[in-house]
Amino acid sequence: MDRAQLADFLRTRREALQPEDVGLPRGPRRRTGGLRREEVAALCGMSTDYYSRIEQQRSTNLSEQMLAALARGLRLSLDERDHLFRLGGHAVPDRALRTDHVDAGIMRILDRLTDTPAMVVNGLGETLLQNQPAIALVGDESGYAGLRRYVAYRWFTEPESRSIYPEEDHDFHGRAFTADLRAAYTRGGPGSPAAELVDTLLERSEEFVQVWSEHEVGVQRTKIKRIDHPEVGLLEVHCQNLYDVDQSQSLLVFTAVPGSESHEKLALLTVLGAQRVSG
Repeated sequence: MDRAQLADFLRTRREALQPEDVGLPRGPRRRTGGLRREEVAALCGMSTDYYSRIEQQRSTNLSEQMLAALARGLRLSLDERDHLFRLGGHAVPDRALRTDHVDAGIMRILDRLTDTPAMVVNGLGETLLQNQPAIALVGDESGYAGLRRYVAYRWFTEPESRSIYPEEDHDFHGRAFTADLRAAYTRGGPGSPAAELVDTLLERSEEFVQVWSEHEVGVQRTKIKRIDHPEVGLLEVHCQNLYDVDQSQSLLVFTAVPGSESHEKLALLTVLGAQRVSG
C-alpha cells in the first residue's frame, strides 16, 4: 500500500469534484472549489475522521470493500478505480465479472435526479445505488448482504418482499426475474455468481424450480409498473431504463403521468423521503 500516493490521488480527485457533480448545494460560504472532506466521507459511507486519516497518510491497510466505496463516492472512472486498487495494495478487479462499480456518467445523472425516483441495478438484479425518492418509493434495497442482495433470491425465498406489488402481478414479476437470471447465467456460465444463485434457488424454492424448468427467456415487459405503497396506496409509474453496456448495469427512472393521481402520490413520497432524511 502506497500511502503517500494514495492520499495524494484521493485529494486531487476530491478537489476536482464540484458540489453540483454529486447533487450537493454549493452554498454561499464555500470559498474554494472541490468537495470538503466531510462531504466525501458521507458520499463514501464512512466517518470524516476515517477519511481524513487516509488523506493524512495515517490509515491502516484498506479493504477491497473500502476502496470500492471510495471509488464510488469519488465518481471514479474504471481506469481511476483500477489505479486506486493498485495504490491500496490490491489486485485490480476483473472488469468482465465485477459489476458493483457504477460508471461515473451514470452517477452524475443519478445525482441530478433529486426529485425523481432513480436507482442503479446490475445484471443480477442487485441494487447498487438509490436516490432518496427511490428509497421512499420502493424501500432501501442497497443494504442487503450475501445472496439477499439479489432481487430474485428475495422474491423466491422471502414472500414478504412481494408486498410492494399487487398480488395479481406476482406471477409476471416472478417470470421476469427468472428470465433475467437465466440471461445472467448464460453470460456467466458455471461457477459464476449467477450459477451460484440458480443452484441455491433450485434447492430452496419449489416455485423457482417450476418457473426455471419452463426455460422462458426475454419476458416482454411493459413500461408501466404498479407499486402498492404502504403509505400512499397504489401507484402506476413509468419505468425508463438507461443501459450501460460496458458494466451490464441499468439506471431505472420512475415517473408518472403529470396531473394523474399517481403523479401526486409520487410527489408526496419525494417530500416524505426528504423529511425523513432531514429529520
